[in-house]
Parts: sequence; C-alpha cells; structure tokens
Amino acid sequence: MKSRILLTIVLLLSMWTVRADEPVRFTASAPTAVLLDRPFQLVYSVNASGKDLRMPDIVNFDILAGPFESHSQSMQTINGKSSSSVSVSYTYTLQAQKTGTFTIPSASITVGGQKYTSSGVSIKVLPADAPQPKSKGGQSASSDNLFIRTSVSKSRVYEQEAIVVTYKLYTLVDVVQCANKKMPDFNGFMKQELEQVQNKQFSYENYNGRNYGTVVLYQVLLYPQHSGTIKIDKAVFDAVVRVQNRATVRSIFDDFFDSYTNVSKTIVAPETKISVNMLPGNKPASFSGLVGHFSMNSNISTEQVKANDAVTIKVNIAGVGNMKLIKNPDIKFPDGFEVYDPKVNNNFKTSASGTAGTKTIEYLFIPRHPGNYEIPAAEFSYFDTQDGKYKMLSTPTYKLQVLKGEGGENVAVSTNYVDKEDVKQLGKDIRYIQVSNIKPEKEEIPVFGTTQFWLMFLVPLLVSLVLFAMFRKQAKDNANLELVKNKKANKVARKRLKLAQKLLGEGNKEKFYEEVLKAVWNYLGDKLSIPVSSLTKERVETELAARNVDLELIAKFQEILNTCEFARYAPNSGQQEMGNLYSDTVDAISRLEELIRKL
Repeated sequence: MKSRILLTIVLLLSMWTVRADEPVRFTASAPTAVLLDRPFQLVYSVNASGKDLRMPDIVNFDILAGPFESHSQSMQTINGKSSSSVSVSYTYTLQAQKTGTFTIPSASITVGGQKYTSSGVSIKVLPADAPQPKSKGGQSASSDNLFIRTSVSKSRVYEQEAIVVTYKLYTLVDVVQCANKKMPDFNGFMKQELEQVQNKQFSYENYNGRNYGTVVLYQVLLYPQHSGTIKIDKAVFDAVVRVQNRATVRSIFDDFFDSYTNVSKTIVAPETKISVNMLPGNKPASFSGLVGHFSMNSNISTEQVKANDAVTIKVNIAGVGNMKLIKNPDIKFPDGFEVYDPKVNNNFKTSASGTAGTKTIEYLFIPRHPGNYEIPAAEFSYFDTQDGKYKMLSTPTYKLQVLKGEGGENVAVSTNYVDKEDVKQLGKDIRYIQVSNIKPEKEEIPVFGTTQFWLMFLVPLLVSLVLFAMFRKQAKDNANLELVKNKKANKVARKRLKLAQKLLGEGNKEKFYEEVLKAVWNYLGDKLSIPVSSLTKERVETELAARNVDLELIAKFQEILNTCEFARYAPNSGQQEMGNLYSDTVDAISRLEELIRKL
C-alpha cells in the first residue's frame, strides 16, 4: 500500500513538473467572417486548469448560450520521461446584431495565482442572403453556385516587382474535394510557389450580393521579366460535389430519407492580364535588376592589424523584393592585399507579401605589407517600388593601418576560411647565382661497353614488358562487358544529360523528361550490373541499400524517377521545375559516383 502511494506521488510530481515547465497559453478563436442571421461559436482555450474567467463587454453580438466548459488531459512516457498535457475550453454561442467589422476585446483567466490575458478577436459580419428558390432535385452545381476566381495582388507593376496570384473557390454547394488539374505556364514571369496550407481554412465572403463559402486553392509569387501586357492563361481544376437527390415518393417513409450523389465537375479559372511598366532609363552602374525595398550595413573586424594577419569585412543586406538577384557588392581592395572568395549566407523567407530576409557577405583578406591603406566604399543600388525611383546604398570607407608583422614580410599564413586558395610565400623569391667553386668540364668518355650503354637496351625492354602486361589487363577488362558498362556508366549518363540540357533550352518538355528518365535508368542498370528490362524502383532501392548508399540519396533517385514518369503523362511543369530536376539528377549521379569510389 505504501509503495502504491509513493508511486502515485512520484507520478503526480513528475506531471506537475512538466506542466510547470510548459508556458501557459490562453487564446481566443472565432470565424473571421460570419453571416448576420447565423449563430457562431467563440472559444477560449487554456493549456492548464484555471479559474475566474472574466469575459469582456461584448457589444454588437447577442450571447445565445454559454459558457460550456470542457476538459481534456493526456499523458505519455517516451524513453522513461513522462509528459502530460491539459486543455480546458470555454465555448460561447453568439449571433451578430448588424453587419460590419467588429472586435471582441480580450478576456482574462487566473492560473496558479497569475492572471493571463487572451488576444482580441476581429469578426466581419456579412449581410444575410436574400431568399433563393430551392429546386426539388436539390441545389445544382451550376456556374452561379460553384466557380473559381483568379485574383492578383496588383494589376499594374514594375519589372521584377512581386505580385501574388490567388485562385479561390466560391461555392454554395457541398464540395468534397477540389484539386488543380492544369495550371498556366506563367510565361513571362519568374515563378516561386508559396507553401500551400494542408488544412485549408474555410470562410464566408459576400460576392455579388450572395454569401459564398470560400477557400484558397493555390497561390504563387510571380516576378515579371519584361515590360508590356503579360497574360496569365486559364487554370483548370477538378472538383467533386455532393449533390442531394430526391427519389419519387413511394410510401410515407420515403419522404423522410434523402440520397446523395458525388458528381465530378471541371471548373475553369479565368485568365487575367498584368500591365508591367518598364524601369526608368537612368539606371545606376551598380544596378543588377533588384526591385523592392532594402537596407545595408557593414563592419570591419579591425582597423589596425599586423602584416600577414587576416581581416574581414561583413556586409549585411536586408529587405523585401526579388532578393535572389542580389549580387555581392564589389569592394576594390588595395594592391598587395591577398583577397579570398567571399562567404555568403542567405536567409530568405517567401510569403504572400513577397520574399524577405537578409543576405550576409563576408570578405576575408590579408594585407602583406606595412602601411596606411584606404578601402573604398562599395555601392549597392536597387529600384524602390514605394518611391518609384532608383536608390543607392554604400558601405563606409575604411582606413586600415598595417603594422610590421613578426618575422618580416615572408611569413606564410594559414587560415580556416572557406574557399581559400593555397597561401604562397611572398618576397625574396630571387636567388643569386653562385659563381665560386666552378669546376672545368670533364673530357668525354666512350659510351660503348659502359653501364649506360647496356641500360639503353635494357630499359626499353623492361618498358615494353610493363606495357604488354598493362594492355593485356586492359584487354581482359574490356572482355568483361559488365565491368566496362560499370566504368562507362557515368560518361554515358552525362552524354544523355547533355542532350537533356539542350532540350531544356529549347523548351521541349516531353523529350526532356524522356531523356532524363533514360539517362537515370541506364545509369542505374550499368552501375548495378542489372539489365534495364529487369529494373524496378523497388529493386533499385534494394540494390542501393545493399551497397550502403545513404537513404537520402536513394530517396532522391526515387523522386527523380517519379517526377519524370509523372511529367511525361501530365506535363504541367515550367522551365524552373525542369531546371531544378536537371540539377538534382546531375547532383545525385555525382554523389553516387563519389560514394562508390570511396567504397
């Protein structure tokens, strides 16, 4: 009995410890849009047991019911460590009094003697639908009840200015699913897909006087590559709609039961046009096509250094725009400085607002001679879409004092900096010719009968024997067809990929994917010594795993094969996806070659 009590106390203490380490979260949630004549729920949630829930004064809404309190608790043990979670929710049922956008202020709750406050909730109230006649056979999936709109964040932009294209579903019927079947090529744009939300949020929107259920199906970020009017073609989606049917009434009981049918429907999202303005002509010399809004700062590791010691200048560029076009600012270092390739770190994040983040460039250099030096400013320019003009940013002018280093100027420097070249010793590389103790030339001695004479015959004979053995081994190896194919697999694959690269440039999608697929299959067949006719993706996975190939590399080959097979029968990819596939294929083959050489 004592043991059970002690075990219970230990478990309770461990659960209490886990909950004490977890921060308390008190949140409020409600639909972003509701209808005037329909109730909705406002839910407050807290991940701990609380008390004294205090609601704000709610105006413009009637409280129909609540609060309804619900509790849930779970506990799990992983690797001997126990953890538990508690969730408490308070649910209110509200109904709006009038249309408009209203905010419900924050509420508060007390947990463990401390007060916690939720955030406010903003709710848009849409007007009620006018009464619509209901057909006897149920509501149909007509173009008025089910359609997709194509919307753009801006219809008039500058070259390289980001726009977001959104495909949103509007429905008055029960849609089981809706997936994109054929998307535009987005010719004239550089495309960057946005991360699609898995559990898409359903909301209401009043459009043309009717309240539709809406959900965003697809979003993409586009950068126009030239001026003029660029057309975005139609997009095609496949939807499955649940339609209510009414059978003929045969008895009094049939009238109480309805039947439903899933109907497939193709929905076409309309095309749209974007008007792209040309960038002004007075472009700065350092302009590289960058458009957006940016800032730049820099710093130097030291302004006083000894000769042959390393110095770094770090430049940080932050902002939002087509950040992938940022070029490293060109810093003109003085003569006598040994300069290494800069180290670049990109931290970009893409969202519906565009691509934002920072790019950090670190320049490493080594001054070799003492003296006072000046490192001039480096310029960086971009087109500001907010002000409609070019802007110039620059680093400061740095003054560097180089003192005499230990051991003079002939000290070789070792550094762990990335991408460095071998450091060579500089200075005093000319040596005087020694003229003393020169002996007179000896008299020639006859060669016949000497060791040198016999070596002239024996050395060619030995070389001939060695070459004979080498060529004999090579002929033997060439007789082994599997070995020959294994050795030439990489060369044959790269020859095919070179043809695929040519097809990529011509935009021949079907032939491109076919050539990449042949290159990968033939390469794997030759490398694994298995006929291509006997190869399957499952066998490739088994054979590569047996050769201790990384699971990540095996998955990469599987992904390449799946992409090629899918694209051959459903070619909806653009130039960028084809380029990414080509790069992934070359990288995967190179990595496998390197791994096999090590083995």
